[in-house]
Order: sequence, then C-alpha cells, then structure tokens
Amino acid sequence: MKGSFNIKVNTIKKFDTLIERYPALEVCRADMTIAIEKLCDAFRAGHKLITCGNGGSASDALHIVGELMKSFHCPRKIQDFKPDFVRRAEKFFPNDVNYFKANLQCALPAISLVGETALNTAVANDNAPDLNFAQQLFGIGQAGDVLLAISTSGNSDNIIYAVEVAKVMGLTTIALTGRRGGKLKHIADYTICAPADVTYQIQEYHLPIYHTICLAVENEFFGD
Repeated sequence: MKGSFNIKVNTIKKFDTLIERYPALEVCRADMTIAIEKLCDAFRAGHKLITCGNGGSASDALHIVGELMKSFHCPRKIQDFKPDFVRRAEKFFPNDVNYFKANLQCALPAISLVGETALNTAVANDNAPDLNFAQQLFGIGQAGDVLLAISTSGNSDNIIYAVEVAKVMGLTTIALTGRRGGKLKHIADYTICAPADVTYQIQEYHLPIYHTICLAVENEFFGD
C-alpha cells in the first residue's frame, strides 16, 4: 500500500484482516487507502470530517462519527496525547482533573448532518427538501474538511447536491456507494464502491468498510 505518508505496519494488518473476513472487498482496498490518507491529512491540518446519508446510510453516517469522536479500539487517554490540556485543567480545575483524565478521550473531529431535525425540517418546509444537507454544509463546511457522502445507489439528489456544494467550497469529497457508483462516482473526488448491487447487500459491505477506515485512522493517531 503506497500513499502520501508512511502507514503503520499494524494499520496494514487491519486491511489484511478485513480482506480475510470479506474477500470480496479486496477490490476496495486501494480506494479505502486513499480515503484513510485524505482523512489523516485533514485531521493533521486541524480540519474535520462531515458525514451524510439517507435511511440506513443516515445511521451509518452517525455510526462513523461515534467511532471517531471517542475511543473505538485504541486507548486515547488525554494525558498521553493532550498534556497541555491536562496542565491547564490542573491549574483551573484541580478538583476535577483526575476525573477528566479517567474519562475524557481524545477525539478525531467528526460531525453528521443527519441529526439536525429542526434544521432539516425547516429547509424541507421553507426552501427545498433536497438541499437539506447542502444547506448545512454551506454553513459549517470549510476548505480542507472532508465530506463522506453515503448513498447505496449513488443517485440520491440531496447527497449529490451536498457533494457539489462541498466541491465548490474546497472540501475533499469521498463517496461510499454500490458497485455502479451512480452519479456520485463521477462527481466525488474519490469513490469507494462496495461490490454489490442490492441495497441491503451494499449496506452489509459498507459497515466493515467504514469500520476498517475508522480503525485505520484511529491507529495512525493513537496506535502503538
């Protein structure tokens, strides 16, 4: 696996474990590697990941955020990775610093666009329903961020509009979709196409794909 940075040996092993369990996903290895590189580049530069999707893919978008914003597999103790925070906490809140050290975990900044019920329904009612994600992205996205857009068909209008707005704004866009890729394959900067054509089968592959991406990215920042 070649990339813009040296991937840790045990990160590569996570790919090998994935392929052993899901041999059909070998075709996704190169595209997943690129996604990991782009995410690591963004996090190192102080940027964030933004996710979106519809239906089951909305659940996946939330799931990914949950794996990145707290410990997934690797310990992320703040005293190991955020010593400046610990020192400031000792100064300002000495009675609470040990509680923070025991329970706070370092995060890889990620947010999902699917959980803003009030805003999504306001956009649907007042403006245009298929711009629900694009409107949010226009408000919080910044050049250098990464948008991970999930669509099993690759043809969901609100996902496509979000990717288009993201590209105009200078975000890196990654699509997670099915074998054919739909329109997203031709719009997104990078596309991971799960090797299936039926919606539920595509979603079955999406879970190990994004789990492996989360494991790999976490390992690059917090692994041994």
